[in-house]
Amino acid sequence: MNTQSIVSQLGDKIQECLEGFQQELDSSYSRIEAFLDQLSLIPNTPVPQNNDNFVSQVIQISQPLIQILANQVIHELKPLINLNIQEQIQQTQLQLQQQLIQKQKISQPIIIDHQHQLNLKSFTYNLLQSKSIKQSENCQAIAINKDNSIVLAGCNKLIKVFKFQQEILKQTQLLNEHTGDVTTLNFMQKQNQFVSGSQYGQIIIWSMNENIQWVCQQKLNAHSQYINCLVISNNEQFIISGSNDKTIKFWYQQCQQFLCQQTILDHTQNVEGLSLNDLQNRLISCGYDNLILIIERLSQDQKWNVVQRIQVQQFGRRICFIGDNVFTFQPTLKQHMHVYEMNSTNKQYSKTKEIDVKSGYNGCDYWFPQQFIKKKSLVVNKNGQNVNLIRKNQNGDFITQQSIDFGHNNIYGQMSEDGEYLMTWDEKSKEIQIRKYYQE
Repeated sequence: MNTQSIVSQLGDKIQECLEGFQQELDSSYSRIEAFLDQLSLIPNTPVPQNNDNFVSQVIQISQPLIQILANQVIHELKPLINLNIQEQIQQTQLQLQQQLIQKQKISQPIIIDHQHQLNLKSFTYNLLQSKSIKQSENCQAIAINKDNSIVLAGCNKLIKVFKFQQEILKQTQLLNEHTGDVTTLNFMQKQNQFVSGSQYGQIIIWSMNENIQWVCQQKLNAHSQYINCLVISNNEQFIISGSNDKTIKFWYQQCQQFLCQQTILDHTQNVEGLSLNDLQNRLISCGYDNLILIIERLSQDQKWNVVQRIQVQQFGRRICFIGDNVFTFQPTLKQHMHVYEMNSTNKQYSKTKEIDVKSGYNGCDYWFPQQFIKKKSLVVNKNGQNVNLIRKNQNGDFITQQSIDFGHNNIYGQMSEDGEYLMTWDEKSKEIQIRKYYQE
């Protein structure tokens, strides 16, 4: 029996049970209406003729008025309850289908709005050579805001702010609050804020003021060494940072200030990569200690707990969730990207695939966070001197569509959230380069 048949049969059973409930509900409505009809037949209670004539009049009109109001409530309430029942049927059927697919390890196609169906035609990111700008200082972090109008570049200790308009970068501001090299940059999506991390463990929250200038709002100084990785929750209520001081710190916003509320100490070497799942209740980390940690929060009020430790043969700096139950991990300079999937029975992750990727270099391989671009179902994977662009198709297979060879391992960058632009800096060209998505 196929999955669709099982879902259909279970759905019919649910429909039958809920229809029984609906019949009982209709019967309750009938009993209420019968009670209200009886209420109108009850004679009015005699009221003594005194100065309380007004009270007598109110009592005489109250019973029919109550009946009218109650009937109106039933009239409006009944369709709402019936609609809720139908929604529950549809939601339960969808949940059953997802659970069956997970148990049978059938890869789900990416669910996208019908008006924006994913087009899986071939593509390439082409260099806009005339748009590149010279950047002689090391640029170890790049960030692009949600509407692709602002670009940040960490240039040694400075942060350069660029306006990005008509595919041209124009510098508008220079920020110099950091005392060490800037290593991470992350825009917030809901507010005009971004977060930067640096060499000596400092994290800065930046906000845009009334003059459309970025200003330092808060400095977080709990880490003692390099900030290697940083993620921001979707609701922007907490930040998670990983450092060379071997710790993962959770910063929660209280009264417009971020405070460190928890520290994970399970890594024994540098924390190199972090990623949150779609539900925001599970965090993965990878470290220089050849360890991947699965860290989970069971409810909004509980602390984060390490629920699984995965020992790997080769450490990596890049790790990324693909949805909730799949993540990718890139061992440093290896020719394969690993795919891990969660077992639906024991809720443990294990490696299920190895995807061929290009590297081409045997030296150091520093920051450049791995990304998953949902709108294009695309993994951005920096490995050695290559940036590999890997598409996850509707069958759950990962296929490398393009590998960009920069001729040097010092490459840093980010892809825009919509997947339209890839911006990088590399030591060979010493340029901030812009590549644009073209569908073939």
